Amino acid sequence: MRPTRDTAAELADLHALMTSYARVPSPRKVSVLGNAPLGASDGRADDIDSADLVIRVNSFVTDTPGAARCQGARTDVVVWNRITRATPFLYAGYRERLYLMVEPMRMHGSEEMWPSSWPEDLGLVPVPNGAVAARLADELDIAWQSERLAPTTGLTAAYLAVTLFPDADILLAGFSFLDDPHQTSWQHQWGDSCAVGREHRIDAEARLMASWLDLSRARFVA
Repeated sequence: MRPTRDTAAELADLHALMTSYARVPSPRKVSVLGNAPLGASDGRADDIDSADLVIRVNSFVTDTPGAARCQGARTDVVVWNRITRATPFLYAGYRERLYLMVEPMRMHGSEEMWPSSWPEDLGLVPVPNGAVAARLADELDIAWQSERLAPTTGLTAAYLAVTLFPDADILLAGFSFLDDPHQTSWQHQWGDSCAVGREHRIDAEARLMASWLDLSRARFVA
């Protein structure tokens, strides 16, 4: 789908806003972390934290002093949704981060809700569905309108990175659907698990992300 003038402006605004939280004015490396369990790896943690911009999603975990290093310690941008299960890391230092809220099911009439876990003064920016969720769903080639489907938050975060920073080194980690596109539940680094929502088609998401890797639009770190 070719961006309309309004869509292009919305994407430009998102790019400028995310860049304002980066270490440098023109990010050359962007890390995007899903929530799949990761084993200890100093090399992976260093690779993630060396990015100019680090994006995490939903119920994420960061490395803590004295514990094995797995997924790095920095967080610049949080991409999350209204039903995210809050971990101790989700709102730690929230005043220094950008919080981007995705709500693709609002395209299908889902009502607004305000979880009690949110800090009272949390500032957030909704990700425009027309410019992001709908275009991403079209790229997935799924019947998202008739079947009330929506992209996952993790794929949306990765899509923002590859779309808004096309010349950057995009590092992806913690996306389990690449290895198991037919799983019916998510296991999280935090230790809990939940069912894959009926509104998601993670086999299609795996194919799309794999195409980014094949085209060198991003690289995956296991």
